[in-house]
Amino acid sequence: MTFNKFQIKPVKTSIDRKIFLDVPDIVYRGDPNWVSPLRESIANQLSENNPFSQYGEFQAFIALSDSSEEPLGRIVAAINQRLLDRETRKVGLFGYFECVEDLEVARSLLDTACQWLRDRGMAVVRGPIDLSTHNNCLFLVEGFDSPPVMMMPYNPRYYPEFIEKLSWQKAKDAYAYELPLDKPLDYKYEKGYKIALKSGITFRNLRTKGKEFEEDVRDLYQLFTTAFTNNWSSSARTEEEFMAEAKDLQQLADPDIFIIAEDRGKMVGLFMCLPDYNIALKHVNGTLNLWGILKFLWHRRNITTTRTIAIGSLPEYRRKMVSLALIYLGRKGGIGKKRPYTWSELSWVWEDNSPSRKIIEATGAKIYKTYRVYEKVL
Repeated sequence: MTFNKFQIKPVKTSIDRKIFLDVPDIVYRGDPNWVSPLRESIANQLSENNPFSQYGEFQAFIALSDSSEEPLGRIVAAINQRLLDRETRKVGLFGYFECVEDLEVARSLLDTACQWLRDRGMAVVRGPIDLSTHNNCLFLVEGFDSPPVMMMPYNPRYYPEFIEKLSWQKAKDAYAYELPLDKPLDYKYEKGYKIALKSGITFRNLRTKGKEFEEDVRDLYQLFTTAFTNNWSSSARTEEEFMAEAKDLQQLADPDIFIIAEDRGKMVGLFMCLPDYNIALKHVNGTLNLWGILKFLWHRRNITTTRTIAIGSLPEYRRKMVSLALIYLGRKGGIGKKRPYTWSELSWVWEDNSPSRKIIEATGAKIYKTYRVYEKVL
């Protein structure tokens, strides 16, 4: 599909794939807040060997200048059959969107993705979602004055402006909260911990080595599948997929801030928090070669902030104050270190997830970033 000053072409060759991975370097050149994703990770997500190919299909596209063939943008259109099995409509996805500040380039990329989905029978397109919400998703719409924390999205201000000019509609917002750790929690969290103990709940840290790690991950998979199965726009993962994702994070986990709740040996709740490795990744420019690894190891010493990714318990244990207890122990583990953490982002939380938002806001955490997913009828 060719336009006046640029062309949109499908990604087919190794050269195309390299251009696709190069686009963010052009879009974010000079942006002090941008943290480059690991190129190898993005390439693996879009490889033919990705398990996604067993239950979905996708096509990547790039925008190139006609005159110089300079990369101008990229997008991926995707159909996630597992998501379709949960939805009442035929919902296609767009993701991996990056674009220079040119409305017509953005329009053409989005139109191309929509046409690809329309040709395959989709009735609605939703995004940005990179194949599934378990990968990167959401556009940042408020809170551009600070860098993203680990595994959170970041984009130029003009992305939401462009997509709204192109008549896309808000589907749902999500929030990121900031919580300084230098202020004590309300006593009710410690009280919740004591109530949980009296109810027979025990607490421990994640085990991060060998077979014990694999055992914990299998139990975490069952817990996630039960406690978070109804998350909006989320699609199911197999245990093998979950294990592979967990192993990618195995060396990054800090057991002091990853707390597990059990009832007679059964995992019933978790507090999942990770150090903000974006502080170190910012210095490796998306590549963990030998020099990148050395830079990463050097700068990880400066990490004093965290991202709290998930807090939850099985529904039948919420009256036993398990979630409050987990927050109490997670904070205690974070500030009790030789080099204590000073701040945590709690993210992301859907705007209509009232139970989670109520628990988070009771800690004193405040919304400081807003994200959005958009939809358009095809």
